[in-house]
Amino acid sequence: MGRAARVALIVAAALASLAFLALAAWQVQRLAWKQDLITRIEQRVGAEPVPPPAGIVAVTQADEYRRLRLRGQFERREVLVQATTALGGGHWVLAPLRLDDGSTLLVNRGFVPPEQRAPEQHAAPDGPVELIGLLRLTETGGGPLRRNEPAQGRWYSRDVAGIAAQLQLGGVVAPYFVDEVADPAQPQRWPRPGLTVLNFANNHAVYAITWLALAAMSAAAAIYLVREERRRTPS
Repeated sequence: MGRAARVALIVAAALASLAFLALAAWQVQRLAWKQDLITRIEQRVGAEPVPPPAGIVAVTQADEYRRLRLRGQFERREVLVQATTALGGGHWVLAPLRLDDGSTLLVNRGFVPPEQRAPEQHAAPDGPVELIGLLRLTETGGGPLRRNEPAQGRWYSRDVAGIAAQLQLGGVVAPYFVDEVADPAQPQRWPRPGLTVLNFANNHAVYAITWLALAAMSAAAAIYLVREERRRTPS
């Protein structure tokens, strides 16, 4: 190997070490962000429920998982969204809830397995209801590699605007949906509420350590190559 090639290899190893260090620093930043996110969500989930925002109000990630207290009456229509949960494969049941102020909000009433998908097997209660739920942001488009197909009744994501159009909801419709929370005082039923996933992967510390290890290995390789080059170079 010529001297030019050896110098290029030293430069490459040094640059790789710097790149790995930058990636490690980025993962440390991500770790801080993820820990802050988890803390904020735990605070929201454990907080006292509040009334939903009035009218059409833009919501952001700062609002997601906020506990809401809803009062209204379910309409006799729904959409099933394909889902995979701790109970297996099946569907989320999304139904419009007409609130006391006349606006409409989509409620994810919970999960049903395939054998419980018929509307008569999980009918919403008649008359006024009161429930607690978690505010969730709309999921536009569809699932991974699968787009929603409203005309065929195939839904892979909880797209509020799309489902509202499919159900022909009129008037004011909230731009978010709500996951109903299970009431421990009530017997279990279908749809099964309370299956919102609140476990967030937090592997950023492992990733940071991995990038640091690679940075150290690249730096060690660069130092070794520099010493070899000096040994080869006549005094």
